[in-house]
Amino acid sequence: MERLGYYDGKFGPLEEMTVPFLDRVSFYGDGVYDATMGIDGVVLFSEDHIDRFFNSCVNVKIDPGITKQELHELLTSMLSKVDAPVNFVYWQVTRGTDYRHHYFNEGPANLWIMIVPDEMENLYEPQQLISVEDIRFQMCNTKTLNLLPNVLAAQKTKEANCYEAVFVRDGYVTECAHSNVQMLKDGHFVTHPADNHILPGIARKHLIQACMALEIPVEEKLFTLDELKNADEVIVSSSSTLCLPIDAIDGQPVGGKDEALLDKIRTYVTEECNTYVKEHSC
Repeated sequence: MERLGYYDGKFGPLEEMTVPFLDRVSFYGDGVYDATMGIDGVVLFSEDHIDRFFNSCVNVKIDPGITKQELHELLTSMLSKVDAPVNFVYWQVTRGTDYRHHYFNEGPANLWIMIVPDEMENLYEPQQLISVEDIRFQMCNTKTLNLLPNVLAAQKTKEANCYEAVFVRDGYVTECAHSNVQMLKDGHFVTHPADNHILPGIARKHLIQACMALEIPVEEKLFTLDELKNADEVIVSSSSTLCLPIDAIDGQPVGGKDEALLDKIRTYVTEECNTYVKEHSC
């Protein structure tokens, strides 16, 4: 099977899946999600992603109705049913099914899973960014289904023929529409603090761990768009990009000033990813 879907205990070809009209996601986007890559039957960095998913559930008071181990086994089982060697693995939980009212009643949540063919990004092909105002709310550390500002930002990148959009809030860079953004400056790895204005990215976490292992100083601090544009290197990270270099922001050339350090970090996280897949393969 090429594209597989799951909803509330039932699974089948993605195109044939249906969901109830009264699922609260239809009215409020009332739920949380997570996603990663599936490589050779392995859910990449599964433990990290599932932990973050459960943290998001706690933040919005949703009981997912499944344990971490059960979710891991379900994702792995579904991944084994598809044909492609590399897939996008996405799951979300919504606050159940009910008539439309803003408050919520206690009841069973609805679990959704989607697995579709995908590929890892080429980490040696620099990409371009644009900057946009960060108009999202104050819960960006929770991976909610309320993504309209991200959708609008992503559309702007498509229209600009760019890869991603950098969010800027009150003069400071936060993250991108669907990834984190970091920079290298004077031999230091610099990233926005893990507060409520950014998602605690899993790839970001592994980049920080890589820098610590390589004895590269890490700074979690605020920085401006101008500082980002004047960085030695600009890095975008997500589960499919890991450590992707950027060579332009708003049409202005950036980066390219410390390729040796960039390559050292990129090589480390790539090897870590490959090792994880080998160690967790059946």
